[in-house]
Amino acid sequence: MPIELPSPAELQQLAATLSLRLDDADAAAYSRACAGFAPAYTTVESLPQDIPAIAYPRGTPHAPAPETNPCGGWYYQCEVKGAPHGPLAGMRVALKDNVCLAGVPMMNGSRSLEGYVPEFDATIVRRLLDAGATILGKAVCEDLCISGISETAATGPIPNPYNPAHACAGSSSGCSVLLASGAVDLAIGCDQGGSIRLPAAWSGTVGLKPTHGLVPYTGIFPIEPTMDHTGPMARTVRDVARMLDVIAGKDPDDPRQGEVHRPASYAADLGASPKGLKIALLREAFAWPGVSDEAVDTVVRAAAQKWAELGASVTEISLPEHRWGLDVMIVIGTEGGWRTMFAQEGAVMGWRGFYPTSLMEAFATGRRKHGDAIYPSAKILALMGQHLHQRYHGQHYAKAQNAGRVLRRAYDRALGEFDLLVMPTIPFLPPALSPTPLPIEDKIRRANEPLFNTAPFNITGHPALSLNAGFAQDLPVGLMMVGRHWQEKPLLEAAHALETALAPTFSPPALRISYPRAG
Repeated sequence: MPIELPSPAELQQLAATLSLRLDDADAAAYSRACAGFAPAYTTVESLPQDIPAIAYPRGTPHAPAPETNPCGGWYYQCEVKGAPHGPLAGMRVALKDNVCLAGVPMMNGSRSLEGYVPEFDATIVRRLLDAGATILGKAVCEDLCISGISETAATGPIPNPYNPAHACAGSSSGCSVLLASGAVDLAIGCDQGGSIRLPAAWSGTVGLKPTHGLVPYTGIFPIEPTMDHTGPMARTVRDVARMLDVIAGKDPDDPRQGEVHRPASYAADLGASPKGLKIALLREAFAWPGVSDEAVDTVVRAAAQKWAELGASVTEISLPEHRWGLDVMIVIGTEGGWRTMFAQEGAVMGWRGFYPTSLMEAFATGRRKHGDAIYPSAKILALMGQHLHQRYHGQHYAKAQNAGRVLRRAYDRALGEFDLLVMPTIPFLPPALSPTPLPIEDKIRRANEPLFNTAPFNITGHPALSLNAGFAQDLPVGLMMVGRHWQEKPLLEAAHALETALAPTFSPPALRISYPRAG
């Protein structure tokens, strides 16, 4: 369609926002000059868009029936069968509902995108299908993925599978309950502040945020390109490694990736002994004032000692910089997220590659129509981002990115001496879901609270994995381990050794949510 050109009066208003001045004569002249741009835009509207081809039949997607969706974990169900053979043949996969799957509705947890149906697959979707996986649907996520707790999705809260009165963390909330209940074998989560690791911790599953750029983000609704991560979730470390083997690697269409380093296989030789590993418990990640639950700290410390029984050394170290990592993430996520999501309509601009134009258009239209329905944790990002841009012009974003370099060097120094840094994934147990509507301030606080230990590593890009360390008050406790950049394989080996050592000690409570086996 032809673009609408600005009138002289509109140009004067635009000029004022840019600290320019146009008198009436200038405004009329610039208005005439703008008309010279119209033919180029008309031409571009008619040009081919180079949308990736669809290789596998879609079938007919459907909204889940209540009896097959007991806690609202599914947004849409489908059956997309991949190649007949491959390393993931027979494995059932759920995709977080910010991942594009052609022909299947996508909501990103928000009324602002409801009704959108992508016509292309994300890069990782193509890789999963080529590896023989079967995709069974889209898992509910939090509203625009701006929440670490599972009560913000437009479709309703996601309860904890071990106690439905309590929360299951976000924003990959649906993925975690579908995995924990056995509805699927694998899931794709996305993580800008902890959104893979947090729900893994509170559902007793395994979630890996890979090194930034190891797994391509192409075809996934973004938040902030320097923080955007996507990665595998599963019930076991071995299945996480199998999935990472398939989805990791270079994609020329993703601007987040530079040079990518990966081994031939992450899943091979997972039985390696941790003997000789040097593991550091990060003191500042425990006992957060006013936040930490002593029971969580106790479970994580006890689990870490299992490595010592297997021949590793376990030492406590201090790294004071860890305590300001969340603040850095909040500044980058607020201003950068505003720019990507609200100023650029869900696109990362300034690079050559595939742009999801239909997604951009759907979000631009939907958020203007349903903006008031956006959850407060996402709404505050839009409001603060707009304010900071107009008043401070990105200065705090720039300072936070520079501080992030300092934070990365601090972790790198520690990882130069130790192989892993270990801490609670979330420093407290899952809170009760609120039975009544909360004040706006409380909604926003609860959405951000779980991120204390996870968010710093979205800024620094280090790989971080959460696995179940045990239970307290019949609720799961996550242990998070952090490794060197591009060193997912030793991270997974250490996680597998701990998982194996802990398994005989568990007497887990019964799951309180049961999903029928899908597929």
